[in-house]
Amino acid sequence: MTNEEIVETIIERARPALNADGGDIEIMGITDNVVRVKLSGACAGCASAEMTLKLGIEAAVRRARPNLRVVAESALAGAAR
Repeated sequence: MTNEEIVETIIERARPALNADGGDIEIMGITDNVVRVKLSGACAGCASAEMTLKLGIEAAVRRARPNLRVVAESALAGAAR
């Protein structure tokens, strides 16, 4: 499986839990071993979103592909400031 397929499978498994809380996640792209995602709905701006991303999504991605890391689009925008 490609990196994209692995990440999409992981996100599809997590999506029902995010949807249940009124949120969602979308893959924006994978470049230089960084998976860029966009959190939307209730997940956008939620105080727990970073923990969900790191402890849930990124942990699962790193178990499957240790060289990848996951970054939310909003985190990238903040880093550029």
